[in-house]
Amino acid sequence: MITPPDEDRRRLSGAADLPGLARAAGVPLLCEGDLNSPAAVARVRALDPDLMVVVGWTRLLGPELLSVPRHGCVGFHASLLPRHRGRAPVNWAILRGETVTGNTMMMLDPGVDTGDIVDQRAVSIGPDDTCATVYDRVARAGADMLLAHLSGLLTGTAPRRPQDPAEGDVLPRRTPGMGVIDWARPAPAVHDWVRALTTPYPGAFGTLDGERVMVWRTRPPRGDEPGGPPGTVLGVVPSGVRVATRSGSVLVTAMSGPDRPPQPAAHWSRQTGLEPGARFETVPPAVARWVLGEGPRPEGVAR
Repeated sequence: MITPPDEDRRRLSGAADLPGLARAAGVPLLCEGDLNSPAAVARVRALDPDLMVVVGWTRLLGPELLSVPRHGCVGFHASLLPRHRGRAPVNWAILRGETVTGNTMMMLDPGVDTGDIVDQRAVSIGPDDTCATVYDRVARAGADMLLAHLSGLLTGTAPRRPQDPAEGDVLPRRTPGMGVIDWARPAPAVHDWVRALTTPYPGAFGTLDGERVMVWRTRPPRGDEPGGPPGTVLGVVPSGVRVATRSGSVLVTAMSGPDRPPQPAAHWSRQTGLEPGARFETVPPAVARWVLGEGPRPEGVAR
């Protein structure tokens, strides 16, 4: 088993404790930060592998490493390729309001999610799903596909069909600064935004009186909620904090300060003195476009 060093793994959202699992199972473990380095390639070549299974590795593998296993390297991508190549496909799908994503098993090549497809499984996205619940189903789909095709992969006889590199789209990279909530969007879009970026990811946030406020959970909008100027706190009730959007409002049920774990929104509001009438800062149009992947990062805006 190969995994990044501890210091690299700690920077990855939702990284699994592979060293702990490897020790518990008695599986030899290699810690490598750059699998494309000559030393890392030599270590893999010394293992004389028939197949490499790559899951959750965030860097492209180079041609030299890809050529080492006899029957290639198989990997997974959390979308129905060729749709949504690139970074954070589940997060992008949720925040765009999509209701279906998937997992694709493919033979890796040097491109970005362009290898031959071995199998695909669709995964639904419900109105109250979060990035974590969807990724859990995506992972289970990947495990099912691997079990179904392992014998064929080990003999080089697994099915595969080429992708057309001209088809599909390539998603941009997301950064923590892109989590800012544009309250001037409709209530369903704000709800999708929050659930797409919640734990284990850095989270969605707004700014109150110059301070960042993390928004971890909202209730799915019902369509009949009261409205007001976008970003205005309309009320604080035992079930949460109601914040106005462009159309209607959302009920925030979990929030916190920066670098703090989620708390029930009403409890956090009592602790901080948040009251009706407070208003989150307006997001400038250029920032609103950037966080949607529709424009460059504005100058002076943190990543």
